[in-house]
Amino acid sequence: QVQLVESGGGLVQPGGSLRLSCAASGSIFSMNAMGWYRQAPGKERELVAGITSRGDLNYADSVKGRFTISRDNTKNTVYLQMNSLKLEDTAVYYCKADYWDYVVKGQFVRWGQGTQVTVSS
Repeated sequence: QVQLVESGGGLVQPGGSLRLSCAASGSIFSMNAMGWYRQAPGKERELVAGITSRGDLNYADSVKGRFTISRDNTKNTVYLQMNSLKLEDTAVYYCKADYWDYVVKGQFVRWGQGTQVTVSS
């Protein structure tokens, strides 16, 4: 069984910063792409940022230049550094991991439980 545990959400004022972490554990043989998504009330879940196992990056246009995704492959952990936060960044943030499970011998995608980020003055 593989689990993703997220941390780092909270309440921050506009212009502030937060750093999200997502640690994957369990029967992971290899970790492929990891990413962060968010879902605001009444809206669909959207990609915020993604990072491949090689380190290739992609960002939503709305966060380019403000957010930075990174990963520590030794810890199967992905991070999201969020700077210059805006009111419209308020959402539940979810991490996503694409991995090979050595117990069931297959490729799977798993989501974290979500962490709330609220930007408010």
